[in-house]
Amino acid sequence: MKKAVIYINQFFAGIGGEEFADHEPEIREGLIGPALAINTALKNAEITHTIICGDNYMGSNTEDAVAQINAMLKDIEFDVFFAGPAFQAGRYGVACGTICKHVKEKFNVEVITSMHAENPGVDMFKKDMYVFSGGKSAAAMRKDAAKMAALGDRILDGETAFLSEELGFFKRGIRHQVWLEDSRPAADRAIEMLLKKVKGEDFTSELPIPKVDRVPIAAPVADLKKVRIALVTTGGIVPVENPDRIQSASATRWGRYDISQMDRLEGGVFKTIHAGYDPAAADTDPNVCVPVDVMRDFEKQGVIGKLDDYFYTTVGTGTTEAEAKRMAEEMIPFLKQDGVDAIIMTST
Repeated sequence: MKKAVIYINQFFAGIGGEEFADHEPEIREGLIGPALAINTALKNAEITHTIICGDNYMGSNTEDAVAQINAMLKDIEFDVFFAGPAFQAGRYGVACGTICKHVKEKFNVEVITSMHAENPGVDMFKKDMYVFSGGKSAAAMRKDAAKMAALGDRILDGETAFLSEELGFFKRGIRHQVWLEDSRPAADRAIEMLLKKVKGEDFTSELPIPKVDRVPIAAPVADLKKVRIALVTTGGIVPVENPDRIQSASATRWGRYDISQMDRLEGGVFKTIHAGYDPAAADTDPNVCVPVDVMRDFEKQGVIGKLDDYFYTTVGTGTTEAEAKRMAEEMIPFLKQDGVDAIIMTST
């Protein structure tokens, strides 16, 4: 029987939520959390060890985390490596991709993970490994685990070429030469596609071109001394009561708050509700994330024309591209109404 190892975060290990996100890497024998679902679906291997690491620890101490996990794995025999599923959790997806990429390079084994299409880890790592298109939440655990296990079994059977359309992982941009069962020459297939295109009929290209969402670069600001500048942040800075009930992750809401009579944002009046970073510094001094203090100084010195009377805020972690686009489109009319010429967008 072949052997496998799985990586999961502190939440799915049952250790705890955000308060335990700095949990350092550890390895346990046997099945923890999602390891049980994947192991149940596996036919050609068994998961012997589970590696656990807090999402914040992996994100903030990546080199140390990878080194610690490397030390844990070096004396273990394994033939395939799993991570997740990470669903729509952004930090977890990036962590899964990070450790999978390292394990593949260091130990020369195939690695398999799963994430929702909106997880930032998809675009970061889909070319480096098998990343399955997974569900938004743990409700899809059994389905996502089954897909990961099925590919693991086929890899352990010695297969090396797979179709993303057939199995459900994101396209990796890797091309394989295959022989079609009907043995039709390429010239005939090309003519057939051309005729279908001319007739307006549906056809499937054998060389798909990836779609790229290009955003035009804005014209440069000609003279900062004459412009009105607004502050926009995905760092989750809000009044302490969070009046708009902006979510700490996977946000669908945003806020617009009056700073016209403020020279700075005061801790205790404003705070961060962002679940993706340590809030201590931003709660103590919200200006580290939304630099009202510095912009007021620039305004007084004449470096800029005017700081807008409002700042705009939401949370970026886990927020989908579609929701981010919608929220931006909702903010824009207010920015135009106030005569804003440029924005400074701060993150975390």
